[in-house]
Amino acid sequence: MVRKREHIRPVHVRSTVPTSGLSQCREKTDNGLLEQLTLDDPNRQRSQTMESADLQEQTGPELAWTPLPEIERRVVGVLVEKAKTTSDQYPLSMNALMNGCNQKSNRDPKMDVDADDVEDALESLRQRSAVGEIHGGGRVAKYRHYLKDWLGVDGTELAVMAELLLRGSQSVGDLRGRAARMAAGQLPDLSALRPVLASLIAKGLVVALTPEGRGQFVTHALYEPGELETVRGQAAAMPQPQVASTAPPVAPRPAPATAPSTATPSTPSNQVSAGTSDQDDDVANLHKEVADLRAEVARLSKEVEDLWSNTTS
Repeated sequence: MVRKREHIRPVHVRSTVPTSGLSQCREKTDNGLLEQLTLDDPNRQRSQTMESADLQEQTGPELAWTPLPEIERRVVGVLVEKAKTTSDQYPLSMNALMNGCNQKSNRDPKMDVDADDVEDALESLRQRSAVGEIHGGGRVAKYRHYLKDWLGVDGTELAVMAELLLRGSQSVGDLRGRAARMAAGQLPDLSALRPVLASLIAKGLVVALTPEGRGQFVTHALYEPGELETVRGQAAAMPQPQVASTAPPVAPRPAPATAPSTATPSTPSNQVSAGTSDQDDDVANLHKEVADLRAEVARLSKEVEDLWSNTTS
């Protein structure tokens, strides 16, 4: 009996290699996602991490914001203002942005820019990552700002910065009243504004032009080289508010003894003359008070006009 040979089929065993030493990372590029296998090296990664930390500690955090030309300061100021006061009309079209730049109220200095000026400013601001172009359902392109991240500020600080960008240097009291309309009730009085200004000064975004106290003037720090020095010079030339003296009053010296007066008693005409002089002084004081009240009414009327214009614009 012939036994058939059994053919033994070779078994191929697949070798398994531990893959715990491999990690797959995805690196985002402009063209898409690039997949790359890298070999883990804990010692090397730890060394690179320490070198990066040392480099960051030496150089410090990199600031995103840079000084801006006047037209670009006006453009971003308008974008922030309209985003906070007329959010239903934001983002803004080119035409709305041009009208906001040329607005007569709440602007200093007054400007007369055209669409080409605004377009050039927007292109420069887009390159700085300060603004962006939004394409919605309509055909007209619209624009929005990224100043909250670009400046590294919160909402209340952004309102203060926007007011300074729109009007330049101003007293702390005026700044509080004007920025309050964009601060959503966060600036009810000067005591609420003080810590906001202190934070902005610490960030290098605001500059104090005069000493702290009543009538202090401040401005933003986004001026181009040379502009800020001019602003400082103008602030130094302004009359400084008088500070009440805190020195104790000096006791008056006693009058020296004099001989009995031989002057004749005052006549009725002298008494009438003295009374007339006192009345003239009273009238002069009343005229001054009336003039001060008129100036205050004019200032309040101007603020009401600004608020009305911003509401209806």
